[in-house]
Parts: sequence; structure tokens; C-alpha cells
Amino acid sequence: MRSTTLFNTGWRFHNGDVPAASLASFDDQNCDDQNWRPVLLPHDWSIEGPFDSQWASATGYLPGGCGWYRKIFDLPEEYTGKKIFIQFDGIYCRSEIWINGHSLGTHPNGFVGFQRELTPFLLPGLSNTLAVRVDHTLYADCRWYTGSGINRNVHLLAVDPVHLQPWGIFVTTPIVTSARAEVRVEAGVLNSSAVAVEVMIEHSLRGPEGKIAVQSEGRAALLPGETQTLVSTLEVNTPGLWSPEDPQLYSLQTRVLVGGDVLDAQETTLGIRSIRFDADHGFFLNEQPLKMKGVCLHDDAGALGTAVPPKVWERRLKTLKEGGVNAIRMSHNPHMPELYDLCDRLGFLVQDEAFDEWEGGKNKWVAGWNIGTPSPDGYHDHFTEWAETDLRAMIRQHQNHPSIVMWSIGNEIDYPNDPYTHEKFDEGTNPQVYGISFQPEKPHASRLGEIARQLVAVAKACDTSRPITAGLAAILIANEVGLADALDAVGYNYQEPHYPADHAAYPDRVIYGSENGMRLEFWQAVLDNEYIFGQFLWTGIDYLGEAHQWPVRSNGAGLLDLAGVPKSEFYYRQSLWSDVPMVYLGTRDVPLGEEAVTFWTHKKAEPVWTGAVGAPVRVQCFTNCDEAELTLNGRSQGVRRLADAPERILFWDVPYEAGTLTVAGRNQGQDAVQNSLQTSGPARKLVAKADIAVLRADGVDLAHISVTVVDENGVPVYDAAHEVTWTLHGPARLLGLESGDHSSHEDYQANCRKAFGGSLLGYVQATTIAGTVTIQLTAPGLEEATVVLEIQ
Repeated sequence: MRSTTLFNTGWRFHNGDVPAASLASFDDQNCDDQNWRPVLLPHDWSIEGPFDSQWASATGYLPGGCGWYRKIFDLPEEYTGKKIFIQFDGIYCRSEIWINGHSLGTHPNGFVGFQRELTPFLLPGLSNTLAVRVDHTLYADCRWYTGSGINRNVHLLAVDPVHLQPWGIFVTTPIVTSARAEVRVEAGVLNSSAVAVEVMIEHSLRGPEGKIAVQSEGRAALLPGETQTLVSTLEVNTPGLWSPEDPQLYSLQTRVLVGGDVLDAQETTLGIRSIRFDADHGFFLNEQPLKMKGVCLHDDAGALGTAVPPKVWERRLKTLKEGGVNAIRMSHNPHMPELYDLCDRLGFLVQDEAFDEWEGGKNKWVAGWNIGTPSPDGYHDHFTEWAETDLRAMIRQHQNHPSIVMWSIGNEIDYPNDPYTHEKFDEGTNPQVYGISFQPEKPHASRLGEIARQLVAVAKACDTSRPITAGLAAILIANEVGLADALDAVGYNYQEPHYPADHAAYPDRVIYGSENGMRLEFWQAVLDNEYIFGQFLWTGIDYLGEAHQWPVRSNGAGLLDLAGVPKSEFYYRQSLWSDVPMVYLGTRDVPLGEEAVTFWTHKKAEPVWTGAVGAPVRVQCFTNCDEAELTLNGRSQGVRRLADAPERILFWDVPYEAGTLTVAGRNQGQDAVQNSLQTSGPARKLVAKADIAVLRADGVDLAHISVTVVDENGVPVYDAAHEVTWTLHGPARLLGLESGDHSSHEDYQANCRKAFGGSLLGYVQATTIAGTVTIQLTAPGLEEATVVLEIQ
């Protein structure tokens, strides 16, 4: 039988290059080098810092370098005679793996999981040594923060010689109606034994309620070394359909039997759903039209770098869901496996993306965004050799997720002169590339159509149930060179003005916004055109890297900040995308004249009521209600109607006086929802709250601790910036503190951090020991707070 063990404990790490560490004889505990230390995986050493302007703005002014990981382990007796594999869900980057001193090869891609067989080199009855070298010395090799190290889970797999292939189960639902569905299962079985065998495959499908819905079986004869794919069709009556509103999931149990003995078994989570893309009418899920209200996401979570526990992503996704988001673009690389599981369970449509660059390298800015000389390093150095392998791996590893509805082969590969060029740039007819000249010394864009057709063929050889797409930056060039024509669905990045003309010129083309700014007109283009099935905002959450210039070390384009806290733009989007009555209240200075607006300009309306007495303050309201009334200290400031606000922003210019602002949202004249702001006094105390009181003693479970600086009446003090110290007593560890401040260079490994916007978030993770954890929070001049957690 198959055995899968999470292999995250017992590792030791060294930050630096130690070539001898590949040898089984190397002693990392008693060597002269004292820098070896125990680490728990996943682990990202770059986030340990320090921030420094000598590093690249592209990757958050954090260091890269070279690192080594080693683990000594014994195999259980029951593993005798089995095939043993090590599986890495992701290592950033350029890794090489050794077992007992034998190299198992390299893997340059930092985002795609992979397996290596250990069996031939294992020492039965003796201790075995795994060594991993991670080479991120080309630290500015990406346009955003990637982290460094074994930053995703590791698994040890033991299987019998006759077993299911790695990622060998492929489930599709070719027929889906409310009355019946067909679940088609491809099961790849490998006979690595020395004799021919007769195998039987059994499938049992359990419905969302846990009961067996249908079973099937099939047989095949396999010669030694032979692999066969057995295809089964399971019919399900009155299926529960997967959708963002009701993400019902089924469980498929697959067993491999030889002579009545079960040699392998695997469970696959799936959803029954149909997808259809129409050039005139957009996207259909289960034959119902649906507009994708999407956001783009990167890998990191601020203080945690790219070694992010699943519960952190769960909290973030639930918040985005409350904002009306129903779709995620995995930008611009495959993400951690657990994130796709969450999208299945929580109900998000997903575009999975393979590459940000092909054989030509993009600019990775070092001194600042579009400032100075960019770094030439990147994945393009490995593209020719590895691209097809990595694309296949992404699809095969993620293919059973019902949330995934598109495969993307690239992001802005056609970006003007970065690196591909074209004579059409000189025409100046494209607003996106106007003023950019043809540069004959750069690779010609004609190559893009050739590569696209190659990658599309690879993707379709793996999966024909989903369309192949890409996010394009210069659609006139993509049209010219055949790049757009190679795709099933064409993503337009920031090119909404081209929708009508291209829909007319290419009537069979499926068009959508693959990356979009925050302005209302960009969403209006989706609403006004049935053939545009959605948009993906840049971005859902702030992220490290792609920073404009020191001291700023992260990007603030998100609806949520680095701590996962909603910003004012989140509430504006919620007013557009959510059907639940909502109203948000915020303030800003009264603008003096016309303001500059870019693709990513956010609606500023901070949740604070303060000012100079009598001075005008602009009070802004985002709501999906028909109208709203503002009161100040009980006095009405007037009613504003949404129908009279072209930008869907209600506002009042109010002379400031201390007290309480309240806005009431109304539908058909009836109060539906309200929100208030109060003037705060001086900061007096800390208030802390955990999102969970009891954690599992599994070394993984995690609590989010939110800390707010308040006045003596409990009103948040928005401008408070006190340094808060965290002291933990009990079986838990402080993973990190995040304030959301893009210019903070505080040590992410410290137990203290300054509040920003009057608040701070801490991540506290359980160990494997049960007990009570007391978290003491102190700040100079403030009454302290205490949080108690139980680890069970």
C-alpha cells in the first residue's frame, strides 16, 4: 500500500555554499561551521533579511544567495521492497538533490513541484542523508518577491512496485446536467516489477454528503516496466454541482489490486461542473452565464515570505470572497498546492499560469521600478530546455481541481521591447505602446507566435477540457504575429479600448480582461459587453517586491494590505461586486482641482474622523444601496443617491467637529445597513483578538492575533505608531508580525514591531505539544493586552 509522510521536520539549514554538504559523511552538527541550524519546513531564508538598498527593488530589497538543507532519516521496516520517492512541492530555486551522496539531478524552476526516486541509493537498515542545495545567488531573477529555499511542503512516498503513476489520476466531467453527469477517470498504472501482472482498478465516488454515489472497476495486463492508462466512466444521478456559490466536492477513491491484494490506493477530490466559453456571450458555468470578478495574486504573505501556512491563505481568501471576488489569477507562476485546494473548497474560479517570460528575459529592476539598469537574470535561461517539462508538470499536478477553468502559458510575453520588438511600434497606433520605437537589436516578436503554438500543443496534449490563454500586453503586436490566434481565450492586460474593434475583427475570439486597473470604466466595459466574461484586478493583495524605489520595499496595488486587512479600495470593489447590502464610511482631504489618476489609483477614504475644527473634510461613502444619509452628531448632512453618482462614490464636504459620523444605507427608503466613525482621543491601551481560541497540536495550526491601539473609550487611534512587543509563554511560536507599512525595514524575525494605521497582526503557530499559551502584548505608555490560546 501507498504511504505518504509529510517530511518537513528534522532538517538543518546553512545560509551559504558548502559543497561538502552533499556528502553523506559530512557532519552538519559537529563541523567547525557553527552556522548550521535546525529549521522547520516550509522555510524562506530571504524573509529573514535584512532589508538593504544593495539588493533589488524587484524582489523587495531582500537577499538571495545560496543555501543548503540536510536531513538524516531512517526508513521503517515496512518500507522494505517498496519504491521510495521524495516529493518537493516547490524549491526556489535552481535546486539539486542528493541522497547518500548521489545526485538526483537539478530542478531550476522555483514554482513547479517535482519528484525524485530514492530507492536505488537507499541504505537498508541504516540512516540515510538527504541534501538539497538551493542556488538563488542570481537574486534579482524575477520581477516580484519569490523567497529563497524549500518554501513549500516536502513529502516522502513509499509505493509497491505496481502503483499509480505520480499525478496519474485525471478526472474530467464531459457531460453535466442537473439530472446526470459523467465522471471520466484516467488512471495511469505502472508495473515496475520484474514479472507480468494482471491488475484491477476500482473506483468509488463519494458525494458531498459522504455516501458512495457510484463505483466501477477495470482490468489490464501489464508487462514488466509497462505503463497503461485505464479509462473508466462513472455515471452520477442528480449530481451536486460545483460553483462559487455552492462549491460541492466529491471524493474519488482509486485502488489498484493484484490477485485480490490492494497494492495502491489514492484519494482524489473533484467537483462536477461544466465550463463553456463563447465569443459572443462570455463564460458559462453549468450552462449559466457568469461574469468573473477576479483578482491577481502573488505568492508571499508579507512577514511570512513565501513559506505561507494554508490558514493564512484561507483567511485572505475568505476576506476577498466577502468583497465579491469569485475568481483568482495565479500570477505569474504555479502556486502552493494548498491554495488550489482552498479555491476548490471556498468556491473560486482559477486561471493557472505557467510563465512570466519565455526565451527572452524581462527587465528585473534593481535600483527602482523603471530606474537604473535592470538585471538580465531569470527563468529564460532555462526556458528552452525546461519549459515543456514545467508546463506539463503544472497541468498534471493541478488538473483535478474543479476551480481551475483556464491554463495560461504566459504573462505579458509581448511587452513592448521587454524584450521582444516589432516594426509596428513605430506606427504609434496603440495607446499601450505609443512612443516606443522599434529596436532591431532586440529579439523580434515574430518568434512569439511560434512559441505560443508549441506551448499550446503541449498543454492540449495534457488536457483538452480547458482553454489555453495568456495575458497580453500589446494586442496589436500579438494580432500581427499570430500570438493571439494561437490561444483559445485571449487575455487583454490594461487594453480595454481594444475590446470593440477586436471583437468585430476577430468574431470567433474569446476576450476578457486578464489584468486590469481599479477604475470603474474598466469594470463597466465588462458589464456593457456580453462577450467580455470578466476581469482580474491588479491586484488582490499587496505583495513584496516590484517596489518603486527605496525605502519602499513592497507593492501597494492590492485590495488588502500585507496583513490581509481590507483597504478602502476593497470596500469600493465590494460595492460593485457584492449583492449583500453594504456601506463603507471614510474621509480624505477635499481635493484641490483635478487629480491625476492611473490604472492602479485607489479610492482614498480612510476610516478616521479627525481634523481642525471648522475645516472642511470630504466624507466618502461606498455602498450598493440605493441611497445613503450622513449624520454628524445626530444632525443630518443630507441624502445622496447612487444614481446621481457617476463614479458610484457618494460624498459630503463637512466642516469638522469632534464626535460621531454615521451613514445609513437605504434600499427603497428602508434602512438596510449603517457604519460609523468616531473621533479618537489620545492612545491609552492595546486591544487584542485571536481569530481562533483552540489550536491543534500538530505543529502547523495557526492563529491570527489582531492588535489595535485604542483610546480610553475603545475607539481606534488611526495614527498610532507605538512599538508593540510580543512575549509568548507556552507551546507555540511567533512566526512573524506584519503592519502593512511598505516603508518599514524592521526585522521580520523580531518579537516587536511598530503599529501602522493603529494596528498590527501577529501569526502564532502551535507546536506538537499540548498546553496553554499566553501572549503578552506591551507598548510604551499603553495598557497591555493578553491573549490566551489552548493547544490540544
